[in-house]
Amino acid sequence: MSKKCVFFDIDGTIWDMNNHIPESTVTAIRALRAAGNYAFLCSGRTRAYITNPSLFEIGFDGIVAGCGTLVEMNGEQVYYHRIEKELALHTIETVRHFGFRPILEGKDFLYFDDEEFGDDFYGQKLSRELGNRRHTIKDEYGEWEISKISCATDHSDTDSCFAALSEYYDYFIHTPEVVEIVPKGHTKATGIQKVCERLGVDRADTLAFGDSVNDLDMLRFSGIGVAMGNGSDIAKEAADYVTSELHNDGIYNALKHFSLI
Repeated sequence: MSKKCVFFDIDGTIWDMNNHIPESTVTAIRALRAAGNYAFLCSGRTRAYITNPSLFEIGFDGIVAGCGTLVEMNGEQVYYHRIEKELALHTIETVRHFGFRPILEGKDFLYFDDEEFGDDFYGQKLSRELGNRRHTIKDEYGEWEISKISCATDHSDTDSCFAALSEYYDYFIHTPEVVEIVPKGHTKATGIQKVCERLGVDRADTLAFGDSVNDLDMLRFSGIGVAMGNGSDIAKEAADYVTSELHNDGIYNALKHFSLI
Protein backbone atom coordinates (compact mmCIF):
# COMPACT_ATOMS: atom_id res chain seq x y z
CA MET A 1 0.00 0.00 0.00
CA SER A 2 1.27 3.50 -0.87
CA LYS A 3 2.33 5.81 1.89
CA LYS A 4 -0.45 8.15 2.91
CA CYS A 5 0.07 11.80 3.78
CA VAL A 6 -2.43 13.05 6.36
CA PHE A 7 -3.03 16.70 7.18
CA PHE A 8 -4.56 17.87 10.45
CA ASP A 9 -6.14 21.22 11.21
CA ILE A 10 -5.38 22.34 14.79
CA ASP A 11 -8.25 24.33 16.32
CA GLY A 12 -11.40 22.25 16.65
CA THR A 13 -9.66 19.22 15.17
CA ILE A 14 -6.57 18.30 17.19
CA TRP A 15 -7.49 20.38 20.22
CA ASP A 16 -10.38 22.34 21.70
CA MET A 17 -10.60 26.01 22.62
CA ASN A 18 -8.67 25.31 25.82
CA ASN A 19 -5.84 23.62 23.89
CA HIS A 20 -6.76 20.21 25.27
CA ILE A 21 -5.73 17.27 23.07
CA PRO A 22 -7.53 13.94 23.59
CA GLU A 23 -5.16 11.10 24.38
CA SER A 24 -6.75 9.05 21.60
CA THR A 25 -5.62 11.70 19.11
CA VAL A 26 -2.02 11.44 20.30
CA THR A 27 -2.17 7.64 20.11
CA ALA A 28 -3.69 7.69 16.63
CA ILE A 29 -1.23 10.11 15.03
CA ARG A 30 1.76 8.29 16.51
CA ALA A 31 0.40 4.98 15.22
CA LEU A 32 -0.20 6.54 11.80
CA ARG A 33 3.45 7.54 11.53
CA ALA A 34 4.71 4.29 13.03
CA ALA A 35 2.93 2.51 10.17
CA GLY A 36 5.09 4.47 7.72
CA ASN A 37 2.73 7.31 6.82
CA TYR A 38 3.27 11.07 6.96
CA ALA A 39 1.48 13.44 9.35
CA PHE A 40 1.40 17.22 8.92
CA LEU A 41 -0.20 20.05 10.82
CA CYS A 42 -2.26 22.18 8.42
CA SER A 43 -3.51 25.34 10.07
CA GLY A 44 -4.82 28.82 9.50
CA ARG A 45 -2.49 29.86 12.31
CA THR A 46 0.77 31.33 11.09
CA ARG A 47 4.01 29.77 12.29
CA ALA A 48 4.44 32.34 15.09
CA TYR A 49 1.32 30.93 16.71
CA ILE A 50 2.23 27.25 16.32
CA THR A 51 4.68 26.75 19.18
CA ASN A 52 2.82 24.83 21.87
CA PRO A 53 5.04 21.90 23.00
CA SER A 54 2.03 19.61 23.37
CA LEU A 55 1.55 19.72 19.60
CA PHE A 56 5.13 18.88 18.76
CA GLU A 57 5.35 16.13 21.35
CA ILE A 58 2.81 14.19 19.26
CA GLY A 59 5.27 14.06 16.37
CA PHE A 60 4.75 15.54 12.90
CA ASP A 61 6.69 15.54 9.65
CA GLY A 62 6.01 19.20 9.02
CA ILE A 63 3.61 22.12 9.02
CA VAL A 64 1.44 23.93 6.51
CA ALA A 65 0.77 27.24 8.24
CA GLY A 66 -1.06 30.48 7.58
CA CYS A 67 -3.53 28.93 5.11
CA GLY A 68 -0.75 27.73 2.84
CA THR A 69 1.50 30.80 3.07
CA LEU A 70 4.24 28.76 4.79
CA VAL A 71 5.37 25.17 4.39
CA GLU A 72 7.87 23.56 6.75
CA MET A 73 9.17 20.02 6.37
CA ASN A 74 11.35 18.24 8.92
CA GLY A 75 12.10 21.57 10.59
CA GLU A 76 13.13 23.30 7.34
CA GLN A 77 11.13 26.15 5.83
CA VAL A 78 10.62 25.27 2.17
CA TYR A 79 8.11 27.98 1.21
CA TYR A 80 7.05 31.34 2.57
CA HIS A 81 4.95 34.14 1.10
CA ARG A 82 5.36 37.54 2.74
CA ILE A 83 2.96 40.38 2.01
CA GLU A 84 4.98 43.24 0.53
CA LYS A 85 5.33 46.41 2.59
CA GLU A 86 3.28 48.73 0.37
CA LEU A 87 0.42 46.25 0.11
CA ALA A 88 0.50 45.60 3.86
CA LEU A 89 0.22 49.34 4.56
CA HIS A 90 -2.60 49.73 2.05
CA THR A 91 -4.40 46.75 3.54
CA ILE A 92 -4.23 47.94 7.14
CA GLU A 93 -5.35 51.44 6.22
CA THR A 94 -8.24 50.00 4.22
CA VAL A 95 -9.56 47.56 6.83
CA ARG A 96 -9.37 50.21 9.53
CA HIS A 97 -11.16 52.70 7.27
CA PHE A 98 -14.07 50.26 7.16
CA GLY A 99 -14.09 49.74 10.93
CA PHE A 100 -12.22 46.43 11.16
CA ARG A 101 -9.80 45.61 13.97
CA PRO A 102 -6.79 43.80 12.48
CA ILE A 103 -4.41 41.16 13.77
CA LEU A 104 -1.37 40.87 11.52
CA GLU A 105 0.09 37.38 11.34
CA GLY A 106 3.58 36.29 10.29
CA LYS A 107 6.04 33.47 10.71
CA ASP A 108 7.85 35.09 13.64
CA PHE A 109 5.35 37.51 15.21
CA LEU A 110 1.71 38.53 15.47
CA TYR A 111 0.86 42.23 15.72
CA PHE A 112 -2.18 43.90 17.28
CA ASP A 113 -2.84 46.96 19.41
CA ASP A 114 -4.23 47.07 22.95
CA GLU A 115 -6.49 49.95 21.96
CA GLU A 116 -8.31 47.52 19.67
CA PHE A 117 -7.98 44.21 21.52
CA GLY A 118 -7.12 44.97 25.15
CA ASP A 119 -10.63 44.11 26.37
CA ASP A 120 -11.21 41.37 23.82
CA PHE A 121 -11.25 37.74 25.05
CA TYR A 122 -9.37 36.48 22.00
CA GLY A 123 -6.85 39.31 22.21
CA GLN A 124 -6.16 38.44 25.84
CA LYS A 125 -5.74 34.75 24.94
CA LEU A 126 -3.29 35.67 22.18
CA SER A 127 -1.27 37.88 24.51
CA ARG A 128 -0.99 35.11 27.12
CA GLU A 129 0.02 32.44 24.65
CA LEU A 130 2.29 34.46 22.38
CA GLY A 131 4.49 36.11 24.98
CA ASN A 132 7.35 37.93 23.23
CA ARG A 133 6.06 36.79 19.83
CA ARG A 134 3.29 39.38 20.18
CA HIS A 135 4.23 42.85 18.91
CA THR A 136 2.09 45.94 18.34
CA ILE A 137 1.04 47.36 15.00
CA LYS A 138 1.77 50.94 15.95
CA ASP A 139 5.28 50.43 17.35
CA GLU A 140 6.54 48.79 14.15
CA TYR A 141 4.27 50.59 11.74
CA GLY A 142 4.88 49.51 8.16
CA GLU A 143 7.76 47.19 9.06
CA TRP A 144 5.68 44.10 9.85
CA GLU A 145 6.64 40.64 8.64
CA ILE A 146 3.25 39.12 7.77
CA SER A 147 1.64 36.61 5.44
CA LYS A 148 -2.05 36.98 6.34
CA ILE A 149 -4.44 39.05 8.43
CA SER A 150 -7.38 38.24 10.67
CA CYS A 151 -9.94 40.88 11.54
CA ALA A 152 -12.73 41.49 13.96
CA THR A 153 -15.28 43.10 11.66
CA ASP A 154 -17.78 44.15 14.34
CA HIS A 155 -20.61 43.96 11.78
CA SER A 156 -18.98 46.77 9.77
CA ASP A 157 -19.37 47.31 6.01
CA THR A 158 -17.67 44.07 5.08
CA ASP A 159 -18.81 43.96 1.45
CA SER A 160 -17.26 47.32 0.63
CA CYS A 161 -14.03 46.41 2.37
CA PHE A 162 -13.77 43.06 0.62
CA ALA A 163 -14.46 44.71 -2.74
CA ALA A 164 -11.73 47.29 -2.14
CA LEU A 165 -9.14 44.56 -1.54
CA SER A 166 -10.48 41.83 -3.82
CA GLU A 167 -7.60 42.21 -6.29
CA TYR A 168 -5.17 40.98 -3.67
CA TYR A 169 -6.97 38.69 -1.25
CA ASP A 170 -9.49 35.95 -0.70
CA TYR A 171 -11.59 35.78 2.45
CA PHE A 172 -12.58 33.10 4.92
CA ILE A 173 -15.62 34.40 6.78
CA HIS A 174 -15.95 32.46 10.04
CA THR A 175 -18.77 34.54 11.53
CA PRO A 176 -20.26 37.97 10.81
CA GLU A 177 -17.61 39.30 13.21
CA VAL A 178 -14.50 37.31 12.23
CA VAL A 179 -12.72 37.03 8.88
CA GLU A 180 -9.35 35.77 7.67
CA ILE A 181 -7.78 37.73 4.81
CA VAL A 182 -5.37 35.58 2.81
CA PRO A 183 -3.23 36.48 -0.24
CA LYS A 184 -4.70 35.16 -3.48
CA GLY A 185 -3.30 31.84 -4.59
CA HIS A 186 -2.92 30.54 -1.04
CA THR A 187 -5.12 28.04 0.76
CA LYS A 188 -4.50 24.98 2.85
CA ALA A 189 -4.92 23.02 -0.40
CA THR A 190 -2.06 24.85 -2.13
CA GLY A 191 0.13 24.07 0.87
CA ILE A 192 -0.80 20.40 0.67
CA GLN A 193 0.04 20.39 -3.03
CA LYS A 194 3.52 21.77 -2.30
CA VAL A 195 4.11 19.04 0.28
CA CYS A 196 2.96 16.34 -2.14
CA GLU A 197 5.25 17.62 -4.88
CA ARG A 198 8.29 17.54 -2.60
CA LEU A 199 7.49 14.12 -1.17
CA GLY A 200 6.38 12.58 -4.45
CA VAL A 201 3.01 11.67 -2.96
CA ASP A 202 -0.02 11.46 -5.22
CA ARG A 203 -2.97 13.65 -4.32
CA ALA A 204 -5.10 10.50 -4.18
CA ASP A 205 -2.97 9.31 -1.26
CA THR A 206 -3.80 12.29 0.97
CA LEU A 207 -6.32 12.72 3.76
CA ALA A 208 -7.26 15.98 5.43
CA PHE A 209 -9.03 16.54 8.75
CA GLY A 210 -10.83 19.83 9.42
CA ASP A 211 -13.82 21.51 10.97
CA SER A 212 -14.36 25.03 9.61
CA VAL A 213 -14.53 27.39 6.63
CA ASN A 214 -10.79 27.69 6.05
CA ASP A 215 -10.64 23.88 5.74
CA LEU A 216 -13.01 23.64 2.78
CA ASP A 217 -10.33 23.82 0.10
CA MET A 218 -8.22 21.07 1.62
CA LEU A 219 -11.24 18.85 2.34
CA ARG A 220 -12.20 19.07 -1.33
CA PHE A 221 -8.64 18.79 -2.67
CA SER A 222 -7.43 15.80 -0.69
CA GLY A 223 -8.03 12.23 -1.72
CA ILE A 224 -10.26 11.90 1.33
CA GLY A 225 -11.61 14.87 3.27
CA VAL A 226 -12.68 14.15 6.84
CA ALA A 227 -14.84 16.58 8.80
CA MET A 228 -14.97 16.45 12.57
CA GLY A 229 -18.31 15.66 14.19
CA ASN A 230 -18.08 18.98 16.03
CA GLY A 231 -17.35 20.83 12.79
CA SER A 232 -19.47 23.34 10.90
CA ASP A 233 -22.19 22.22 8.52
CA ILE A 234 -20.28 23.57 5.52
CA ALA A 235 -17.20 21.55 6.47
CA LYS A 236 -19.32 18.41 6.74
CA GLU A 237 -20.91 19.09 3.35
CA ALA A 238 -17.47 19.49 1.76
CA ALA A 239 -16.06 16.31 3.28
CA ASP A 240 -16.11 12.73 2.01
CA TYR A 241 -16.53 11.39 5.52
CA VAL A 242 -17.75 12.79 8.84
CA THR A 243 -16.12 11.30 11.91
CA SER A 244 -17.13 11.61 15.55
CA GLU A 245 -16.44 14.71 17.63
CA LEU A 246 -12.99 15.75 18.78
CA HIS A 247 -13.63 14.56 22.34
CA ASN A 248 -15.29 11.37 21.14
CA ASP A 249 -12.10 9.98 19.51
CA GLY A 250 -12.82 11.63 16.15
CA ILE A 251 -9.31 11.37 14.70
CA TYR A 252 -8.69 7.89 16.06
CA ASN A 253 -12.01 6.58 14.74
CA ALA A 254 -11.48 7.99 11.24
CA LEU A 255 -7.93 6.66 10.90
CA LYS A 256 -9.23 3.29 12.09
CA HIS A 257 -12.11 3.46 9.62
CA PHE A 258 -9.71 3.97 6.72
CA SER A 259 -7.39 1.20 7.98
CA LEU A 260 -4.48 3.56 8.58
CA ILE A 261 -3.95 2.41 12.16
